[in-house]
Amino acid sequence: MVDTVVTMVDPVPLTSALDGVMQSLRGTDRKEIGGVFGRWDEAVGEAVASHVRPVKFDRGVLTVEADDPAWATETKFMAGRLIQRLAEVADVHLERLEVRVAGSRPPR
Repeated sequence: MVDTVVTMVDPVPLTSALDGVMQSLRGTDRKEIGGVFGRWDEAVGEAVASHVRPVKFDRGVLTVEADDPAWATETKFMAGRLIQRLAEVADVHLERLEVRVAGSRPPR
């Protein structure tokens, strides 16, 4: 007969466990996701936020959707400034910003 040894470890706070799971799955933690989605309007300003919204944040790449091709073009020109503002306001550091027009997603 084989004896099984069970060891007890200290409990881990749920938020820490969730951060670990998110980090292992997507490379992005809860704080970063909350910063991007929760502080978007503050970081980019009301004018941009009314036409452009974040839709996906994965491993340092933020994908945003613009409601019009003109806003998509403008957002591409402002990408560097938007990345800088998200770092300043939300303490989120992006590698790049991908822009698409709403409703123009490639087929899966």
